[in-house]
Amino acid sequence: MTDTPFVTPAWLAERLADPNLVVVDGSWYLPAAARDPRAEYLAGHIPGAIWFDVDQYADLTTGLPHMLMQPADFAALAGRLGIAETDTIVVYDGMGLFSAPRVRWTFVTMGAKDVRILSGGLPAWRAENGPLETGEGSRPARTFNVDFDPSRVASLADMRALVRSGERQILDARPAGRFTGAVPEPRPGIRSGHMPGAKSAPADTLVENGQLKSPEALRAQFEAAGINLDKPIVTTCGSGVTAATLKLALEQAGAKDVILYDGSWTEWGGRDDTDVVTG
Repeated sequence: MTDTPFVTPAWLAERLADPNLVVVDGSWYLPAAARDPRAEYLAGHIPGAIWFDVDQYADLTTGLPHMLMQPADFAALAGRLGIAETDTIVVYDGMGLFSAPRVRWTFVTMGAKDVRILSGGLPAWRAENGPLETGEGSRPARTFNVDFDPSRVASLADMRALVRSGERQILDARPAGRFTGAVPEPRPGIRSGHMPGAKSAPADTLVENGQLKSPEALRAQFEAAGINLDKPIVTTCGSGVTAATLKLALEQAGAKDVILYDGSWTEWGGRDDTDVVTG
């Protein structure tokens, strides 16, 4: 994988015909956005783009939203979508940079070798008059050889241990009001607040105009929040989506050891046997 995970619209436009390049529309929105990503994909997407359903392409047995699939299930799905682990995969979303990092993280965690994000997403593509097509995109079936490493993902048991030990810094990507407990969680039945010892790093403060801030700006922001980029980190959010944006931002700022808590606050705050701090 190259040093930067981002590619420009011009870079992508030059390579759309490459059979070993796969474009993936990973758009997903919070319910408050009142947007239908599937309908938007069908109405207009980058030519050849494959739809990746963040909610449905998940482990639906957990009762938690968009959890990672079991590796064998993901391998079968990716193969049906026409994606091999050796392809160059370019992910974009309809907001610029919101859900694409989650989809990228999913493919990387499952063993894909080269996964990029379209800088600025679909808005940037449109702004440069990139072509669009409608309807369903498809590719011939491929074989995706999965290489899943569970150490890349934090479980509930891992998080319980980390809260006790402080072995990793816990960074929460939710908005500040939800972190402090001043604002209720959007999902019913989920307590407000944060894990003991966690720090707040809202994902929406890391992005400007659909793109991550510069590495220098990100470093300064993380340092001001009391985050040591040289020490291990685990990211969390409401349901594992913006935790991937936070992970990406940390890595662009120079962090070397960052994992993601997949269940995130929906799991932690939805239980009655986990410690929750407010303020």
